[in-house]
Amino acid sequence: MKSGNNPGRVAGFLYLLLGFAVVRLKYIPGALLAGRDAAETTKNIAAHELLFRFGIVSDLITATAAIFVTLALYRLFHGVSRSQAVLLVILGGPMPAAVYFCNALNDVAALMFARPADFLFAFEKPQRDAFVMLFLRLHDYGVFSNEIFWGLWLFPFGLLVWRSGFIPRILGLFLFVACFGYLAFSFTGLLMPQYLNTVARIANIAILGEAPIILWLAIMGAKPRPLGAAASSPTAG
Repeated sequence: MKSGNNPGRVAGFLYLLLGFAVVRLKYIPGALLAGRDAAETTKNIAAHELLFRFGIVSDLITATAAIFVTLALYRLFHGVSRSQAVLLVILGGPMPAAVYFCNALNDVAALMFARPADFLFAFEKPQRDAFVMLFLRLHDYGVFSNEIFWGLWLFPFGLLVWRSGFIPRILGLFLFVACFGYLAFSFTGLLMPQYLNTVARIANIAILGEAPIILWLAIMGAKPRPLGAAASSPTAG
């Protein structure tokens, strides 16, 4: 079955592009950021400027992909519930994309202080190191804020999968679990960051609930039923 004739497979392939988020979320912190050591972190960023810039670009790719993913999912599910499909697009597309683009500026600012232009030499080296850490911390809080959208959009997504009749319902339940995993990360990071590592042990497992739908769409694909068919199906709920 050609992906062009299979909206679900198109959405699945686009969904895979969201994996670029891992570069900035996981790889860059492990490779370049030295905890609370501002001087060492600044040194690492300056020494591996291209890698850090790739982290910025990966965030922008993820933001752009999120818009196209949600539009592809709207095409797939609008016949199930137009209102829920619109909510999925709003929460999962332009809203997190806007935060991504704004948050990328924090990394740009950190890079500017790590590899300072002439006009920034008005600041002493310890001051520049402190600014690098400041903007990296602002980036972290931008991620915590964006995780609200990463979680909330999965709720209408899960409902649409549950009601669709052409995708296994169990995948919708996994999306509900992932929704609460992202929200747990977000609110813990914003309200009680001292417990973030403890919550992460459970939340990291919960957010894996998003993986099965990605694999299903990319491998199996899905075709929407004609308008009204899902509503008349006895399994539509």
